[in-house]
Amino acid sequence: MPQDDLLDAIRAIAGDGGVIAGAELAKRPGDWLGFSSCMAAAIVRPRSTDELSRIMRLCHARRQPVIAAGGLSGLVHGTDAAGHELQISFERMRAVEAVDPVGRTMTVEAGVPLQAAQDAALEHDLIYAVDLGARGSATIGGTVSTNAGGNQVVRYGMTRENVLGLEVVLADGTVLSSMNHLLKNNAAYDLKQMFIGSEGTLGLVTRAVLRLHPRPLTTATALLAVGDFDGITGLLSLCSGRLGAMLTSFEVMWQSHYRAIAIDSGRHQPPLPAGHAYYVIVEASGMDPGRDETFFTALMEETLAGGLAADAVIASSGVQRSAIWGIREDIPGIMEAMMPCAVFDVSLPVTAMPDYVAGLTASVDAEWAGQGKLMVFGHLGDGNLHISVAPRPWSEEARHRAEELVYRPLEAIGGSISAEHGIGLEKRAWLSSSRTPEEIATMRLLKAALDPLNLLNPGKVLIPDSGA
Repeated sequence: MPQDDLLDAIRAIAGDGGVIAGAELAKRPGDWLGFSSCMAAAIVRPRSTDELSRIMRLCHARRQPVIAAGGLSGLVHGTDAAGHELQISFERMRAVEAVDPVGRTMTVEAGVPLQAAQDAALEHDLIYAVDLGARGSATIGGTVSTNAGGNQVVRYGMTRENVLGLEVVLADGTVLSSMNHLLKNNAAYDLKQMFIGSEGTLGLVTRAVLRLHPRPLTTATALLAVGDFDGITGLLSLCSGRLGAMLTSFEVMWQSHYRAIAIDSGRHQPPLPAGHAYYVIVEASGMDPGRDETFFTALMEETLAGGLAADAVIASSGVQRSAIWGIREDIPGIMEAMMPCAVFDVSLPVTAMPDYVAGLTASVDAEWAGQGKLMVFGHLGDGNLHISVAPRPWSEEARHRAEELVYRPLEAIGGSISAEHGIGLEKRAWLSSSRTPEEIATMRLLKAALDPLNLLNPGKVLIPDSGA
């Protein structure tokens, strides 16, 4: 537990509202579900990089561990804080500092919500292309620290491909400013890459330079029903080949997901009837209003005529587009249908997906005598599946068994236990199934070099004092 004089010293730096402790702390959520309160000793809310640097110098001198927190939208317990730790919140660092429409960059503080960054870019007819369902709560700092992916990776890449520069506060308070605005900068090591995806274990991201792209003039969205996985791969090949760089999203919902959310939940007007094996969202964006819509419609008609799809609907308005995406992004609907459940984020070769999911389905049925539930959807265009497993009856032992069923087959097929959510506490015991011993040893060297006292998000990603 931090001593009162340390919190007083931090208050002197961060000012009024800079420290939340005591009864007020119980009002703050511990995770995105809000099922538990924040368990940290206190929440520290710096207003600037300089303030955080001074705070970290104090914490370093006292060997005080800290946990960085963004919008609490993560799913791997990467921001869980114990009673002896301080949580660093960036909610008072929400400035969009500058947008350069010529250089197509945006400079932001870490606490800026993803949607706010997207909106700021749109004001200049540009887009920040990282997009995910939690856009309203996820922060830039959080998405950088987890190397978030989302719905448009197939075209624009992960967060890593959309960050040009970073400012980071190290464990001892050193400010590492690498606020590069250049697309080309090969001046030795690109240090920002160490911190993207490191989940706050190597440094605390305070500011970022984001890469922007021209705002598309057209967006076309379709929902297609497909009868078998050969149809899925054929559809992906056709869309990738014919749409090229216009292909923005290729999302697939397995039948169980579509039926539960679009039909059974009563939360949506289903665009297509249930009964098909797969439901695919294809979205393309371009710069030619006179051509793009006609070309997209003709391509979707070709998928029907060629037997790749059994049924399809093309959104004719923004409202219809939102209705299609609303089914795909209805996380509360999944929770309503599945809770209590364990959620997983994995990646694997697209060609391995049908056998993997079929095997997982059989394993879940066998393990819980047909009472367990399974839902699968994902960013199939980039090999990422999101899986929810609901063991019945539920227990922590059953949750661990679900982990084994989901993770154990991945190593043999070249998959990964984490496509975009990170490792946190949830997946650290499984890290060795996706990274080699040499990779993990190098990670430990980096951690020891940058945070020798193990003050930054201790215990996350790497299991302390043992092989991961």
